[in-house]
Amino acid sequence: MSAGPLIIEIICTCILAAFLLHRYGDLKKQHILVTVCCFISWYFSLMIIFILPLDVSLTFYRQCVSDRTPKILTSTLSTTTTINETHLDNGSAVSPMPNFNGIGTASSYQFVPTSNKNPLTSCGQPASYVPNQVLPILWRIIYWTSQVLTWLIMPMMQSYAKTGDFTVLGKIKSALIENAIFYGTYLLIFGICLIYVAAHVNIDGEKLKVIGVTASNTWGLFVLVLMLGYGLVDVPRSLWNKSKKGYMLSNTYFKIAKLSTEKTEAEEALEDVLEETKRTAEKIRYNHPLRKHMDTVLTKCPESTRLSVRGKNDDFEDFNQPADLLSEGALVKLHKKVIRRSQIHRRTSIQWANLMSTALEWEDIDANMQNIEKRYRHSDPTRGTFYFPWMRKLYTPTFEWYWKCMFRPYVFMVSAGILTIVSFMVVWSECLFFIKDPVLSLFAVFINLARENYDYVYIELASVLTIAYLCFCAYFSVFKIRILNLYYIAPHHQTNEHSLIFIGMMLCRLTPPMCLNFLGLIHLDSHIIQDKKIEETSYTKIMGHMDVISIISNGFNIYFPILIVLLCICTYFSLGSRVLSALGFQQFIGDDDMTQELIDEGKELVARGIKIERKNDAEARRKTWTERFGDGPSNKEVPMSSERRGESERYTVPRSPDEDDRSELLRSIEPVDYREDLEDGLFAGAQSYGGGVNRTENGGYQSRLSRPASSRPSGRAPKGIFDDV
Repeated sequence: MSAGPLIIEIICTCILAAFLLHRYGDLKKQHILVTVCCFISWYFSLMIIFILPLDVSLTFYRQCVSDRTPKILTSTLSTTTTINETHLDNGSAVSPMPNFNGIGTASSYQFVPTSNKNPLTSCGQPASYVPNQVLPILWRIIYWTSQVLTWLIMPMMQSYAKTGDFTVLGKIKSALIENAIFYGTYLLIFGICLIYVAAHVNIDGEKLKVIGVTASNTWGLFVLVLMLGYGLVDVPRSLWNKSKKGYMLSNTYFKIAKLSTEKTEAEEALEDVLEETKRTAEKIRYNHPLRKHMDTVLTKCPESTRLSVRGKNDDFEDFNQPADLLSEGALVKLHKKVIRRSQIHRRTSIQWANLMSTALEWEDIDANMQNIEKRYRHSDPTRGTFYFPWMRKLYTPTFEWYWKCMFRPYVFMVSAGILTIVSFMVVWSECLFFIKDPVLSLFAVFINLARENYDYVYIELASVLTIAYLCFCAYFSVFKIRILNLYYIAPHHQTNEHSLIFIGMMLCRLTPPMCLNFLGLIHLDSHIIQDKKIEETSYTKIMGHMDVISIISNGFNIYFPILIVLLCICTYFSLGSRVLSALGFQQFIGDDDMTQELIDEGKELVARGIKIERKNDAEARRKTWTERFGDGPSNKEVPMSSERRGESERYTVPRSPDEDDRSELLRSIEPVDYREDLEDGLFAGAQSYGGGVNRTENGGYQSRLSRPASSRPSGRAPKGIFDDV
C-alpha cells in the first residue's frame, strides 16, 4: 500500500503542464490571470488522462477482492440475510448459527470452510493502491474545477482579452454582451433537457447535477466524434507523407503560396488601422481628456507608430476640437480593431516564418540526398547550431546525414504502419463496444487478459497509451483545422493569449467524455453493457450515469460513435478537400492544375525570400562593421567630392531580385585607387599585397582589393580627399 505512484504522477503532470505552457505561451508578456487559468485547465485535464489508469487498476483489484470474498447465507426466524465475515488466518470464516435456548438468542458459532487463499494476497495488490476515499475527493476537485473554468470563467476571459474598453468594468460588460449568444444557446439546450426530464421524472438536486453533466458530456462527445473521425486517419497519413520528400516539399510550397495572400491582406489591414490611429492621435493633444486612452491604444501599436506621433502629441498645444468628433466609444472601437488586426498580423507572420523554415529544411534534405561525402550541409549556417555546443559533438554532420537522408523516412513509415493498426483497433472497438457477449471490443479483450493475470502495471500502461492516442488524434484535428483560422498554436512562445485560452477550454470540454468513452471501450461502464455486477471506477461514480435522459443514455452515447467509420472514410478519400476545392477554396489536391500553379508560385516565393534574407543579412553585417570600426574622424569633417560621391552611391545601390550572388559580389568591389597603391608600396613594399587573397573565417577567399574602406585604420587620413582643389 503506497501513495508514491499517485504523488509522482501528480508532480510529473504538473511539470509537463508548466513546460507546455512555457513552450507555447509567453509568460513574461501575457496576463497573470490568463497564465493561472490556462495552467489549471491544462494541468487538471492532463491529470484525468494519467490518473484514470490508476483508477482502472484499483477497480479491477476491488472487483477481484469482492469476487473472492465468500458470502454466507444464514436464516433466523425464516429471515434470510447475507453476511460478509472476516477471514481467519487459515482461510475459514466464522458465522453465527442460531441455537435458541428459550429466549431466542444465538449462543454458539459454526466455522464454515472457504478458500484456503486470502483474497488480499491472491488478487495481488497493485503498487499504486490508495485508500478508497482518496480518488473520489480528487475527481470532485478536478472535474468541477474544470467545468467551472471551461463554461464560465474562460469564455469570459477570452472575450475580456480582446475587448477594446479601457476600464475593468467596461471590459466585463463588453465580455458579457459578446458571450450573450454563447450562454443563451447553452441555456436553451439545458432548458429543453430540463423540461423533458421534468415531464417524466421528479427532479431533485442529484438529478439536476446529472442533467448538467449530461449536457456537457453530450456536447463534448459530439465534437469528439467529429475530431476523432478526422484524426484517426490523418495522424498516420501525416507520418507516412513525411517519409516522402517530394510530397512534403510540394505541400509546403502550396501552403506558402496560399498564405502569401492572407499575409498581404493582414499587412494592409494593419497599415490601414495604424494610419487611422495616427490621424486620431494627432487630434488628441496633451491636455485632452481622452489622452490617457489614446496612450493605451498606442501601446498596442508598433514602436515606429509610437515614435511618429510622440512629437506631435508633446507640443503642449490646447485642443479646440468639437466634442462630437472624438468620443470614448470611437476610441474603444479603434482599440479593439488594433488588437484584432495586430493578432492576425502576428499569426500570419509566425505561420510564414515557420513555413519558410520548413521549406528550407526540405530543400536542404533534397540537396543533401546527392551528397557523396555523406556529410549534411545547411544552406543557412545558423540552422546547424545548437544551444549547447556539446550537442554538435554527438550530432555530427555525418550522423545528421544518415538520420535525415536514410533512416528517418523508414522510421516515419514504420510509425505510420503501427498507428494505422491502432486507429483500426479504435474504429472497430467504437462500433462494437456495447456488445457484451461475445466481447468484440479489442481493448476490452486485452484489458481482460491482463486482468485475469492481475498484471496491474500492464493495465495502467495500456490505458495511458490508449487515452493519450485518443487525445492526440482529437486535438491534432482541432489544431489542424484551426476553427475559422482564428487560433494558431506555435512553439517558442509565439502563441497568443486568445489561442492559449481556447486550448484550455477544449481540453476541459473534450477530456471527460473521452475518458467515459474509454471506460466504455474496456467494458467498465455497467450501464452501457447492462451488467450491474461490474465494479465501477471512482471516476464513473462521481460523473454519474445518463439514465435520467434515456434518449441520450440508450441511444446517443452508444450509437453515435459509429459515425466515426463514415468520417474516417470521408477523410481517407479527402472528400472534404475536394468539395471545398470545387466550391473555389484552395486545397492541396495532387491532380489539380490550380494546385500545381500554387506549388510553382510557392517555390518562387521561397527563392525570393532567400534572396531578401541574404540581402538583409549583408546589410546587417555592413551596419555592424560600420558601428564597430567607423569611417574615421577626417571622413566626417571633409566633404566628399561630387565624383567620388557618385561612385559611392553607385556602389551602394541595393541589388534587384534578378541579380545573383556573383553579380552582387562583383558589384560590391571598390574601384582601385592607384595612388593609394603607390603610397602603400612605398611604405610597405611588396608585402602589402603579398598573396593577393586572404582566407576568411568561413573558409572562403576574399580579394585584398575588395576590402571596404571602413577597414582602414582610423589614424590615417583617407586618400584623395583634396581632389576638388
